[in-house]
Amino acid sequence: MNQHTLTLGTTHNVLQRYEQYVAPTYVRQPLVLTKGKGSRVWDVDGHEYLDLFPGWGVGLLGHCHRAVVQALRSQSGKIMHVPNNFLHPLQATLAQAIVQHAFDGKVFLANSGAEAIEGAIKCARKWGQGRFEIITMERSFHGRTLAALAATGQSKYQEGFAPLPEGFRTVPFNDLEAVKHAMTTNTVAVLVEPIQGEGGIRVASRDYLQGLRRLCTERQLLLIMDEVQTGMGRTGRWFAYQHAEIEPDLLVLAKGLGGGFPIGALVIHRRLGDVLGPGTHAATFGGNPLACACALAVFDAIEREALLERATTLGRFLVEELRILQSRHAVISDVRGVGLMVGVELAVPGQPIVDACRQRRVLINCTQARVLRLLPALTVTKTQLIQGLRILTASLVEGCHA
Repeated sequence: MNQHTLTLGTTHNVLQRYEQYVAPTYVRQPLVLTKGKGSRVWDVDGHEYLDLFPGWGVGLLGHCHRAVVQALRSQSGKIMHVPNNFLHPLQATLAQAIVQHAFDGKVFLANSGAEAIEGAIKCARKWGQGRFEIITMERSFHGRTLAALAATGQSKYQEGFAPLPEGFRTVPFNDLEAVKHAMTTNTVAVLVEPIQGEGGIRVASRDYLQGLRRLCTERQLLLIMDEVQTGMGRTGRWFAYQHAEIEPDLLVLAKGLGGGFPIGALVIHRRLGDVLGPGTHAATFGGNPLACACALAVFDAIEREALLERATTLGRFLVEELRILQSRHAVISDVRGVGLMVGVELAVPGQPIVDACRQRRVLINCTQARVLRLLPALTVTKTQLIQGLRILTASLVEGCHA
């Protein structure tokens, strides 16, 4: 053991080291996780939790899915990094798999959703040949790099970082007329999430998405679909835009794509040609063999375990049970979502309920101050959902009377 080797310690020890050595860029809950399996996690003190919000949607298959772990172990013993001026077979195979499940095009592989969004913005502007404005939506969230932040329709995330990159016009979500009115001769694209996750699980209507597609086609604009949180089967389809039976021109993926390993992707429709040619965009670690092996394992697991159907069935069950809960508790003002992406809007602040759930060892999230957000793994069991609902019920009672 050398001088840099540290024991895990207790929760208190870890919190002390965080305070001293880790930049305070997150609002952190006092929970130190050291192990996960499926929809269960364990903290440093050995307590077990039911995780109904694994990794902010990264844990699409749950924690340490056997196929992802096996792929990671196998590939790590062969080669971990290949620079992108060389080739490796897994990158080509993954790009093919994404295209075959999405639409005909080519794929740029990155490390995160924000990186992929940056690629989409650059691709749209380069394609626009002088047109540069992108219309985005209120309460959207696209990442924390400067351009992604400028595209995000929530001013609270932008405070303190002015001047932000120009060229973004924000309009109300689910309002096609507002998009029309915002268009100018400089408009090149429309950027939208089919379901706003950070925005409070607000679902774009089928008519709205179809209208955006028609409008972009008529005006010769690009439709950019941000599916960082909704993609890879979360809603019961491979990609949420498929519920509306449309195709975007650019598709952004990340989070669940790697099953826990960092990866992002930008899918560029083939009709756009090779807009991003050599030297126009890059990511040193993007599409490395480890990430590609994990992502391919995710595709395989979703198909082999019929997880699209599972997301649909269990998502319907979860929403139905939550609506029964709503009928019994006036504090719940709305329940909405698609597949296993569900929001519970409250008439009171949601953080006390999140805290009460954590104390009862169930992990959920709150966004927009009053929306409880549930993104269970596609491998979650019905029994686990029932357990979570039972604890959520008890936490609602406690949280609302605290």
